[in-house]
Amino acid sequence: MNLTPKQKKLLNWALVVAGVVVIVLNIISRCTGVENMEQEGAEEEYISINHLISNDMSDSESTKKLDNYVEKFLKRWEIKGGSLAIMKEGKLVYAKGYGWADEEDSLKTGPGNIFRVASLSKLITATAIMKMVEDSLLALDDKVFGENGILNEEQFSHYRDKRVPRITVEHLLRHKGGFATYRGDPLFSTREIMIWEGLDTVPDMDRVIEYSLSQRLGFTPGASTKYSNAGYLILSKIIEKLSGMSYEEYCQKYILHPSGCHDMHLARNLYEDKYENEVRYYEPHDATPILAYNNSGDSLYRRYGGNNIEGLFGAGGWVSSPSEFVMFVSRIDGEETTPDILSAESIKRMITCVGGELPIGWSRAGAGSEWKRTGTLAGSSAIVKKQKDGTIWMFVTNTSSWKGNKFPRYIETMVRRASSGIEFPDQNLLDFI
Repeated sequence: MNLTPKQKKLLNWALVVAGVVVIVLNIISRCTGVENMEQEGAEEEYISINHLISNDMSDSESTKKLDNYVEKFLKRWEIKGGSLAIMKEGKLVYAKGYGWADEEDSLKTGPGNIFRVASLSKLITATAIMKMVEDSLLALDDKVFGENGILNEEQFSHYRDKRVPRITVEHLLRHKGGFATYRGDPLFSTREIMIWEGLDTVPDMDRVIEYSLSQRLGFTPGASTKYSNAGYLILSKIIEKLSGMSYEEYCQKYILHPSGCHDMHLARNLYEDKYENEVRYYEPHDATPILAYNNSGDSLYRRYGGNNIEGLFGAGGWVSSPSEFVMFVSRIDGEETTPDILSAESIKRMITCVGGELPIGWSRAGAGSEWKRTGTLAGSSAIVKKQKDGTIWMFVTNTSSWKGNKFPRYIETMVRRASSGIEFPDQNLLDFI
């Protein structure tokens, strides 16, 4: 194409202008992108206290007696490692790890290590259900099964016992659903269920619930009390159905993150799949392997593959540090020192017990009394307690004891004696967040 000098001049100017426009648009795009990224980051960015605190922050002359007492306790009971956190008047005044987080890798326990907390998980599940009640997603007297139940799907309609449609949400929360364990606890009988039901794959949450419903109830719902992990698995399913989210995601978004807890997750079965700052688990020295939960034929220890930890969900599946767990408890304790995530009415309902029934989420609670929740698994023992003076503390181990579910009582006694007369540092470790 032959252009005149005037046309060439105009074309050059046009190219210059076009280039300037492209540069300006790129600048605007980049600035807008950076701004959007900053905004998105601001929404998602958080720092867990687990990554900010260390043992030396709780060192003081006045707490040496406590440290020595705990260390002797761990040695006496052959516990590899443990962790303690204490909150007073809304302040995290003490957080320390003891012993080995992972002896094989020579890693000492710190306050930021996370542990399986076993049935302390039920307190998270119960709080999530009470949050749903406050948000009008359900009511405590709602029926769970049957045509008008929350879980009215076809797969849950083939229950063996005609009394199943009487089960309410509150029955499950207070272990009054009537579930029996004639053939063992279904959450710890994964391999057996696979054999009994002729399954080729590990049963998921829905399939375990179906299996539980295929068994005869031990009593009429509401008429008695029998501790039930299956009941809290069903509550996990209710949370998923009504929220449209996974159980873990709902609890993190609406319960844990608003409480300042960002390093609490559902546990995994095997050591190689553990979280980066999670401890290694141990059993008593005379523990023996059992057949793997997935019916593979492998012989594994209960702590790593013998039991299906990933199948526990809201009954016992969470991992947490004591520091974050006491932060969570401080948000459901009814005290004025820290804003609660539940209403005063909901908190009161959780700790109110009539006629000897169990509290909601807690092992023991009541107005004017101490509140506590205990938990044990192969590889861990845990207890969290709110004392009458409002102090909240939690202790957890990465080693189970031959005492089984009675061992948290020994921990409770140890912490009471070890902390007696101790003057804790005048600090709030939460200030580091």
